[in-house]
Amino acid sequence: MARIGFDNARYIQLQTEKIKERIASFGGKLYLEFGGKLFDDYHASRVLPGFAPDSKVRMLLQLKDEAEIVIAINADDIEKNKRRGDLGITYDQDTLRLIDAFRGIGLYVGSVVLTRYCEQRAAVAFEKRLGSLGIRVFKHYSIPDYPSNVPVIVSDEGFGKNEYIETTRSLVIVTAPGPGSGKMAVCMSQLYHEQKFGVQAGYAKFETFPVWNLPLKHPVNLAYEAATADLNDVNMIDPFHLEAYGQTTVNYNRDIEVFPVVEAMFHRIFGRCPYKSPTDMGVNMVGNAILDNEVCCEASRQEILRRYYSACCTVRQGLSEGNDVRKLELIMRSAGITVEHRKPVASALAVAERTGAPAVAIELADGTMITGKTSSLLGASSAALLNALKVLAGIDDSIHLISPTVIEPIQKLKVGHMGNHNPRLHTDEILIALAICAVTDANAASAMKQLENLKGCEAHSTVILSRVDENVFHKLGVNITCEPQYQTKKLYHA
Repeated sequence: MARIGFDNARYIQLQTEKIKERIASFGGKLYLEFGGKLFDDYHASRVLPGFAPDSKVRMLLQLKDEAEIVIAINADDIEKNKRRGDLGITYDQDTLRLIDAFRGIGLYVGSVVLTRYCEQRAAVAFEKRLGSLGIRVFKHYSIPDYPSNVPVIVSDEGFGKNEYIETTRSLVIVTAPGPGSGKMAVCMSQLYHEQKFGVQAGYAKFETFPVWNLPLKHPVNLAYEAATADLNDVNMIDPFHLEAYGQTTVNYNRDIEVFPVVEAMFHRIFGRCPYKSPTDMGVNMVGNAILDNEVCCEASRQEILRRYYSACCTVRQGLSEGNDVRKLELIMRSAGITVEHRKPVASALAVAERTGAPAVAIELADGTMITGKTSSLLGASSAALLNALKVLAGIDDSIHLISPTVIEPIQKLKVGHMGNHNPRLHTDEILIALAICAVTDANAASAMKQLENLKGCEAHSTVILSRVDENVFHKLGVNITCEPQYQTKKLYHA
């Protein structure tokens, strides 16, 4: 069983208490800017083993009766069809997905706010669509010289032009499909309007990473830098906190750079600023729930290496330049690691060299290394997956979980009728075949029961995987990396 480094229950308890405390400190109403992913924070669950991907949502459910959610989406992102890299869906589609997900667990979604709105064609269409679905929509506009020209921003010509978002609960969660959606500006605009209406309200920020009370070069914080290499985020010592309290804390460059502006906005709205540093603004308690520091350190080192391989593949696919790779190499140097620290890499490369064909290696939770090679029936990913299930179920390697007589008709269907050129079975096809065999075969049934034990395993492929195989590994919870090489020399790779 994988080692646990994080106490999820303690985290939810501490985080809930901290937010309640912050609400009370502002007289009963708080706008909480929620950074990162709410439902599916797989980065946090990878670097903090024991952290549940939906921990933030579980925490919000503790505050369900006090909370309402406002989703901010940048109108320019709607116009540009901006997509989430992990899910492959546009930000407007993800907004609808988030509303369904929040409502599905009983959280109240109050409204959607379109930021930087200037009647973009796609944004107007999305506004109408939301209206037809019964969702309230508010519009916030671009402000010239934002965020530097504070006197204009905090005035009737700035925030004053934004539509006031009508909220009814004490905790207003401002979240978004992705970065750059204007969450902070939404919160500050609301404070401006609340003050005009005589309503006491405050602002706080909830970002899981970087962890403010871990060292600057702690692997967990370095893993955050690796995850945001494309955004040019850099972890820094918070100079404002150090000056105010003599305490060394960690924040990131964007929050540190914008703090003087936020401070000036507070002074202009309230006549004072309740915070002395960007660290003060945060309510993050994740660092207080780490149980085993070394487990989290090792998990974070592996995450840095995964990000490195992902960036290398992105460059190979022509989707980015090499800047991210160079930054990740620097982060690896700071963490004191090289690719040799990723154990499945050497095992996969050794099989590929021996067979002259693509190979995959999977490291099980107990450290056992399982490999899979390319054959006439199976791709390397499918072979490695079946081999891993055999080992986990205690089934002898000589036993066929799926008979070749079952695989061959599927291959004929693929090539003869479905137009595929590659007869080898992908991982999704092999799992369907295994599930069918499990109805009548005890070994196949035993192997199927082991699928849940693949979660958290590390794996490596000697070639860039197809989207199908990559998605299957992701759904099984296997952390897969790939060499930045294609299996063939073709120009088009599906």
